[in-house]
Amino acid sequence: MSKITALFWDIGGVILTNGWDRHSRKEAAEKFHLDWEEFQDRHDFSFPAFDSGHITLNEYLDRTLFYRPRPFSREDFVEFMYAQSKEYPDVRALLDRVAQCGKYLISSINNEPLELNQYRIEKFDLRRNFTAFFSSCYVRARKPDETIFRMALEVTQRTPGQCIFIDDRSLNLESPRRLGMNVIHHQNAQQLRAELQKFDVEV
Repeated sequence: MSKITALFWDIGGVILTNGWDRHSRKEAAEKFHLDWEEFQDRHDFSFPAFDSGHITLNEYLDRTLFYRPRPFSREDFVEFMYAQSKEYPDVRALLDRVAQCGKYLISSINNEPLELNQYRIEKFDLRRNFTAFFSSCYVRARKPDETIFRMALEVTQRTPGQCIFIDDRSLNLESPRRLGMNVIHHQNAQQLRAELQKFDVEV
C-alpha cells in the first residue's frame, strides 16, 4: 500500500450538514408556504446548472421561486438557505487534528453552488484546514462523475494510491475507487477515525 499523502474530503454530510438538500427544501416549502411539487420540479431542472456554477443564486431563485410575485423577500429566503448549514463538531475536531500534524495535503471534493460554497468556507473558516477546494461550482464538474476526481489528482500531482477520498454517499465513492483511490464511506466521527487509522493516517 502506498503511503498516504493526500486526503480529499466531501464537506456536506461529513464536516457540515448538507447545504441545500431535500430535507432543507421541504422545510423551506413549509415555512414559505410553497407548492412542494412545483418547487421541487423547478429545482430539479435548475440545480445541476446552479451546482456547476453555470447560473448564479439569483438566477436559481428566479427559476424556482421568483418567476411570480411572492409574499416574502429574496433576502429572507437566502437567509433561510444559509441557516441550514451547521457544523459537525466531532468530525471538525478530527479534521483539525489531521490538518495540524502537517503531513498531508488536505482538499475538498464537493458539490456545491458558488454562493453557498463561499458562505460555508467563510462561515466555518474552512481555509484553516483545506489547501484547495475542488468544488463543482469552480471546476464545472460534479460528483459522481470521474472528471472531478481526475482533475483533483492532476492538479495536486498525486497518484491515486497516495490518496483517500471521504464521502457520506456510497455512489460518490465508485468513480474514485475505479481510479485507484482509497475511499472511506463516512458514517460518524468514531468510525472515520478508525478507518483513517487503518491507512496509518495520524489522527
